[in-house]
Amino acid sequence: SRECEIRYTGYRDRPLEERQVRFQNACREGHTEVAFVATGTNLQLVFSPCHNGYVDCCDFDKERGKVHIKSSFIMNGVCVRYRGWIDLDRLDGVGCLEYDEERGRLEDAVLRDQIECYNQRLRDFEEKQRAFRARHERQAEAELEARRKHQELSPDRGGSASN
Repeated sequence: SRECEIRYTGYRDRPLEERQVRFQNACREGHTEVAFVATGTNLQLVFSPCHNGYVDCCDFDKERGKVHIKSSFIMNGVCVRYRGWIDLDRLDGVGCLEYDEERGRLEDAVLRDQIECYNQRLRDFEEKQRAFRARHERQAEAELEARRKHQELSPDRGGSASN
């Protein structure tokens, strides 16, 4: 999406100075809440401090007076990455959502693996069902055959009457 105006949405009922402190503390803890002003879309972002080039991060050192945030997540079934900055004094800034192609490929691979596991379990279950049915049918046939033989060997009870 295009870069849009964003705002920190936490602790709106508190004074600005307290909100600034709480925002910075939350960022250092690895989370914050922002909203896109134009659409009202609220996001709960989770990230970690930037070091060693991690994708999801919160960077206070990139630009003085601002914090730069990157956070990847799944929104409505789509892998996206939030990328933006927030002014530490005004608690507003600019941000956007981008399709996260790399994470999308990973999630797709995980989904395909899960589907394959499910299909394998289904095939195993169906095979067990076929084996059970075949065993049950053989057992039923054997019982039927045993009854027939038993009836053939036993004397006819219905034909003779003695007084």
